[in-house]
Amino acid sequence: MPPSPLAPRATGPNDPFQEPHREDCPWCGSPRLRTRMRATDPLRHRPGTFAVDECRDCRHAFQNPRLTAEGLAFYHRDFYERHLEEFAARILSAGAVRRRHRATAHALSALHEPESWLDVGTGHARFPEAAKEFFPYTSFDGLDPTARVEQALLEGRVEEAHRGYLTTPGMAARLRARYDVLSMFHHLEHAPDPRAELRAALTALRPGGHLVVEVPDPRCAFATLLGRWWLPYGQPRHLHLMPLANLRAELEAQGCTVLVTDRRAPHIPYDLSAALSLVLAHFHPILRAPAAPALALASAVDHLLAPLSGLTRVSNAYRVVARKETDAVG
Repeated sequence: MPPSPLAPRATGPNDPFQEPHREDCPWCGSPRLRTRMRATDPLRHRPGTFAVDECRDCRHAFQNPRLTAEGLAFYHRDFYERHLEEFAARILSAGAVRRRHRATAHALSALHEPESWLDVGTGHARFPEAAKEFFPYTSFDGLDPTARVEQALLEGRVEEAHRGYLTTPGMAARLRARYDVLSMFHHLEHAPDPRAELRAALTALRPGGHLVVEVPDPRCAFATLLGRWWLPYGQPRHLHLMPLANLRAELEAQGCTVLVTDRRAPHIPYDLSAALSLVLAHFHPILRAPAAPALALASAVDHLLAPLSGLTRVSNAYRVVARKETDAVG
């Protein structure tokens, strides 16, 4: 039985929640690594430190040492159910989230009318719920490592619910060639092996189907400016942060044609306000209410800078739309 979320746990070389430290890049194999940042747990205040290393050659960033499967299950359960949704609600209103989902679905309406769509990392399936307005004849299914997807099924936001990852044993075989579109919105950074997750995604797609991937952009200027307080670092949940060039090259190597790359629309204007919220949650939780004016100012600056996201390195995320060709993997 996994330990209680409230119990302190051991950290260090014998930590059952962390794998051994890597000496090479998991993306390209280069031994030329540097540490981008180290962070403690800013929301739950538990002991231990998490590090994000970067490859000096391919610029892939990754958690090092990485969480084990047991560690992933522990942090996903506790973080999603207890903390992440509460924290996210403080920096992005439910209305803002709905508007983002609708804008994304509208942007993807150029995909015409797919028969079937799998949303990977769907959570409560708010994206499929919004997308049905633009794709009324599409069947939406959801996949997620948490129980949220099963609740989404009960509430009618998806037609089928799958629990786990695409790389969960037996999942790819069960979903093989079932979908015309597969979307991953802020999911791939959670996958222990992003390449394997992409291969499994292409297996689930029919030839000519479309893959939509949206992930944090590790080349965002705010990652350097804010360091450990940059929210998309997402420790300890985010295992990999892939530069756009790496993801594009991998999709092309797996037989896809990249149709769209976009840094403007996926940008979420919350870098400064989220960083300030993290600082307050970590150091002065009792000051959250008195700090409201400062948070409002930070949010205003975030939105003021948002129009620059497509032209500069302000964008904190990017989106790729690729088509699986008939000779693609899977």
